[in-house]
Amino acid sequence: MKKSLLALAVLGAFAGAAHAQSSVTIYGIVDTGVVYQSKVATSTGGTGSKFGLNSGVIQGSRIGFKGVEDLGGGLNAVFNLEVGFANDTGALQGSDASTSSNLFRRKSVVGLQGGFGSVLLGRQTDFADTISSYTSVADFGGWTGNVGHNLDRLEGTRTNNSISYTTNNLSGFTGNLIYGFGETAGQTSAGQAFGAGLKYDNGPLGLGLNYYQSKANGTGYSADTSLIPSSSTTASVNTLSGSAGSTAYKGWNLVASYQFGPARVYGNWSRVKQDLNTQANLSAVGVGSLDTVTNRTLARANKADVYEIGTAYSLTPSLKLLGAVEHTRAQFDGVSGKGKLTQFNIGTDYWLSKRTDLYAFLAYTKATDIVNTGVSDSTGNDGNQAAVAVGIRHKF
Repeated sequence: MKKSLLALAVLGAFAGAAHAQSSVTIYGIVDTGVVYQSKVATSTGGTGSKFGLNSGVIQGSRIGFKGVEDLGGGLNAVFNLEVGFANDTGALQGSDASTSSNLFRRKSVVGLQGGFGSVLLGRQTDFADTISSYTSVADFGGWTGNVGHNLDRLEGTRTNNSISYTTNNLSGFTGNLIYGFGETAGQTSAGQAFGAGLKYDNGPLGLGLNYYQSKANGTGYSADTSLIPSSSTTASVNTLSGSAGSTAYKGWNLVASYQFGPARVYGNWSRVKQDLNTQANLSAVGVGSLDTVTNRTLARANKADVYEIGTAYSLTPSLKLLGAVEHTRAQFDGVSGKGKLTQFNIGTDYWLSKRTDLYAFLAYTKATDIVNTGVSDSTGNDGNQAAVAVGIRHKF
């Protein structure tokens, strides 16, 4: 009898193991468009028209792997690895020289998921990436980035060495916390990053709030003016790293979206403060006075407000008409007045299937007392630029 009970117990253990399921999914996006821009800055100091084949007009081209294993009792082990690439050249896609050779620079996480929510560890984006679905990012993607979204990080900030916690949906509310370790011995705050986010979904209404802050890693001044916070998110710095542990970047995002029948309307506001961009510090490292238009770039603004309104109207289940306006006001230490950037966008998106769509965008940017970042390429000191993109995107 005892032997029979023991045999049944062993068989039960194996049966439980057999019921534990795991799966791995391979997915990706390939997005490419032909882009025309007027008045692109040239190497000789002038401007000229530019035609190009651009990868990732709406969404960055990528391939990813994600998996889940049922551990029993409602607990799952999960992972997600994602690599970006430029499909017009086949190269790995990096936001700067320090990450362009990193294989899984877009995402590299592992963690646990269950009734408590999810905990993820690795390189991941903060909650701004989630609430960006309520903004122009959902329709225009990176097309509206240069005029402000790249600065306010509305598409999320990729944070190295980070741990995040996301709640399950609680009566429409979902919350998130993220912390990035600076990993500097004796200086806990050097390179540190942290953020908190909250969203609310209730039928046609969507609301989102997010905060993100990063600390300087103390690696010194860099001429890299890419619109990326100085933190553990990247080994490079935005304009000036300053003393290790000093606040480098603070950003607030407040977004709202509402579905009126076939039309989705949305609006948002972001405020960015880059505390290290002071006139004294910039002069000390040889950047010179900011009292010239050429030095008034968004990357060097010490404070900026970014506003947006837009709509997406579904003429049919397959065809959307799109429109959005972005406006950024930036101020600089030692300079009176504010620089202003405005971009007007119209477009259409036609889905040939659930996975493949064709899109066409038209944009006009106007700059006052600030360098015109352009839609994809800067115009230098020119005050305005027109751009057109026609492309195809396939998801698998």
